[in-house]
Amino acid sequence: MTVLYSVDGAIATITLNRPDARNALNDQMCEDLRRVASEVDPTIRLVFVRGKGPVFCAGADVKERAGMSVDQVRARRLKAFAAYHALESLPMPSVAVVHGAALGSGVEIAAACDFVVATPDAAFGTPEAMRGTVGATQRLPRVLGKRLAKDLMFTGRRLTAAEARVAGFVSRVVTAAELEQELSTIAHAVAAASPEAIRYAKQCIDRGVELDPHGALGLELMAIEAQLASGKGMGKS
Repeated sequence: MTVLYSVDGAIATITLNRPDARNALNDQMCEDLRRVASEVDPTIRLVFVRGKGPVFCAGADVKERAGMSVDQVRARRLKAFAAYHALESLPMPSVAVVHGAALGSGVEIAAACDFVVATPDAAFGTPEAMRGTVGATQRLPRVLGKRLAKDLMFTGRRLTAAEARVAGFVSRVVTAAELEQELSTIAHAVAAASPEAIRYAKQCIDRGVELDPHGALGLELMAIEAQLASGKGMGKS
């Protein structure tokens, strides 16, 4: 399996599992990642996305493309988009846990999650233009802003974990020794919150940033009304 899936209570973990290839995204991994993300049980409260081996994901498997036709390359790229979308569409929170390199497709996978926890050795880059291809042009500018995204894309520059945190791509930088405890803290915090409230909040944030302020406020008001109609949304006493 190029992607592993495990569940511990209400916490699920999706693990990229091609360590010998630095978790490079190939055709099979695209299919497996989309399938696994699409089949996450709705009762799951939190999903961690991790990479097995020395790096999170070194990007697309460019070796795979050597024997492909144009149509096959196009189909493979569309499979990747479907995989990223499946992750992004998870109704519950998802957290990318990044160590080592996250390049190209690795950045896309991390950006498709709700936030990123990284170890100090993590590095983020989008080398597509350097390799003569186009990709990672949409999610990154929405997080970093278009100028920094262009800097990474046009020059091959990589952000360290500390730089990515300052830029807003990474939420937390945690040492490898403290990582599991930090993830446990995150999991307990999410589990203690209302799953319905978190899911509404995720929808409002994700959709609201694409709307003008009035439309975004209307979205939040609709979520509030939906909660009140269900007998919830009064807050804890």
